[in-house]
Amino acid sequence: MRLGPFDTSKINVRSSDGGGGGGGMGPRGIGCGTLVIALIGALVFGLDPMQTIGVLEGVQQQGAPAQGSRDAGGDLSEQEVCTSSAYSTEACSALTNLNDTWAATFQRAGIAFEQPGLDLFRNGRVDTEGCGSATSAVGPFYCPADKRIYIDTSFYDQLAQMSGTGGDFARLYVIAHEYGHHIQNLTGISDQVRAAQRSNPAAGNRLQVAMELQADCYAGMWAGKNRNLIEPGDLEEGLKAASAIGDDTLQRNAGQGVNPESFTHGSSRQRMEALRRGLEAADDTACDVYFQGG
Repeated sequence: MRLGPFDTSKINVRSSDGGGGGGGMGPRGIGCGTLVIALIGALVFGLDPMQTIGVLEGVQQQGAPAQGSRDAGGDLSEQEVCTSSAYSTEACSALTNLNDTWAATFQRAGIAFEQPGLDLFRNGRVDTEGCGSATSAVGPFYCPADKRIYIDTSFYDQLAQMSGTGGDFARLYVIAHEYGHHIQNLTGISDQVRAAQRSNPAAGNRLQVAMELQADCYAGMWAGKNRNLIEPGDLEEGLKAASAIGDDTLQRNAGQGVNPESFTHGSSRQRMEALRRGLEAADDTACDVYFQGG
């Protein structure tokens, strides 16, 4: 995908300190954004995938800021963060484009828009302002409490291994998916889903899957709105990545039986269909179908 240069006037990005001892996810953990790769982190880092899902489900609540949260990258300018590596430059360019694209979509809908922040770190732990701390093992995530996307760029290397593609579109799909959770936060969908999960715990996983599939759809919609920037092979890369991170595929790769009732992100087929739905969207409401019983 041929992204233009990043524009520091249109992004809010910082580099977080990936070091620090102990830690891991505290009880207020990741919040309700959820991870695009809940199970990949478990597989890559040798953890029990189903145990990891259980931990994530237990912390998917939007809590107050955790003690000890900090802006670990406050000493670096956005320009310095965005030029620190090829992955960082790509992420900043993607964030610039995502902001421009979604701001225009919100303007058409007459809804107030707010840009998310982006924290980039590598091979370590990150302390968020609103969702506690997390290690690299949890993969990319969105924290609704501070409206920031957190990405350990070393995850992209693991994604290339898992999906069999090292193309940029697979990486862009990840950040666009997390941005989709920001859209859900701004529109109130996240709060509505969490309220529904609290009132009907038995529907918790089904609602969570719908959240993740809608975020996939939003990622596809962003790409579709920038179809002039898509290069040959991009769609195939995105579909391969979506397939590689389907719950059923990850469970099989972990040597476990497929258990649809435990799905938190959707099957490979569902995730590919969601991405394609967004790409082929005829209007801005195409991704609403996931909460309309469609």
